[in-house]
Amino acid sequence: MKIIADLQIHSRHSRATSKNLSIDNLEKYGKMKGLDLMGVGDFQHPLHRKEIDEKLTEDDKGILRTSKGEVAFLWQTEISLMYSQEEKRRAVHLLVFAPNGKVADKITAYLGSKGRLDYDGRPIFGISCRNFVKGLKEIDDKIEIIPAHCMTPWFGLFGSKSGFDSLKECFGSEVGKIYAIESGISADPEMLWRFDEVAEGKVNVVSFSDAHSFWPWRLGRECTIFEIPELSYDNVIKSIRTGEGLSSTIETPPSYGKYHYDGHRNCNFSSSPRETKELNGICPVCGKPLTIGVDYRVEEIAKHPLGFKPKNAKPFHSVVPLHELISFIFNTPLESKRSWDVYNNLINQFENEFNILLNVDGNDLLNKGIDARLVDLIMLNRSGKLPLKPGFDGEYGKIIFVEKQKTLI
Repeated sequence: MKIIADLQIHSRHSRATSKNLSIDNLEKYGKMKGLDLMGVGDFQHPLHRKEIDEKLTEDDKGILRTSKGEVAFLWQTEISLMYSQEEKRRAVHLLVFAPNGKVADKITAYLGSKGRLDYDGRPIFGISCRNFVKGLKEIDDKIEIIPAHCMTPWFGLFGSKSGFDSLKECFGSEVGKIYAIESGISADPEMLWRFDEVAEGKVNVVSFSDAHSFWPWRLGRECTIFEIPELSYDNVIKSIRTGEGLSSTIETPPSYGKYHYDGHRNCNFSSSPRETKELNGICPVCGKPLTIGVDYRVEEIAKHPLGFKPKNAKPFHSVVPLHELISFIFNTPLESKRSWDVYNNLINQFENEFNILLNVDGNDLLNKGIDARLVDLIMLNRSGKLPLKPGFDGEYGKIIFVEKQKTLI
């Protein structure tokens, strides 16, 4: 059974999220995207937990569904840990998964003993990563903990601002209970393969969207594809832990992420790692230290050369969301009526977005009357040759130009 999963979702009760982010909208747009499985998001928040209980029914395999049953859900939340270690401020976001509602209740009780749960869907605790893992694993070993968007500067496990140089340094004696890391928008498996703990097969690489809204250009922009006998919590977690059945990931190109290059957003300045070194890490506009991006940070802590591929490496797809391509071709905002008209026409004819981005033949698109410029862009995107201006310091990357590639169709 093939399962396309996005297991990093937030609720409307998290900061900087859509006020219309609901279970109903997640199901509607998740199906449109081509998702089979999503995280419920923020299960410890009291108001969101009420919505989960009202909208979803759990089966005996730890899977939740609405009455429509179009997309399945898994118990999932994200926690922010902020603390000091080795005289340095640390900030790490961790994904947490529970095998069923009863264990989710125990996790909620544990978190509630450490601080408030009602102010933010992604609460902050002053607990070290080591102690957090130890505390949750004492509740139930089936609880899964995965470092989220592991390379982002501010809240990634390996982030340049407050992160660590290795999993061992972060989790200490509990490191053996971490089985995967999440690549995040600004990194991909190829970058993470260069780290010893990934190269040696100590952890697997998964990818999820960190969705703050239900719109298709955010939801499912990164996912993990599982090939498992049947959909159950145990089968999904077994794949994450062992790599067996973890088929591949769908990634946004790292340069499209918000922290790929170094730079200053307010100064409208960005630079490659080489240029940053030539500048001694100082912004030529304001004279202050640059925000160091993922590309630079990878070079700092990588143990293997560029292009290294371990024996256990899983394949991955690197694609920009379909709405972004439509917006570029027609020079319209993502949320405009024109963009939606084109998008909906494609979905109506070709089932879902992932099918369009990854599978549908270019000639089939042309034969259905799809604009040839958009077809060219879809094919270019699929081949990993989409020209992008790298993102930096919180600014997303951009498609910068397109040359017609007749041989791609």
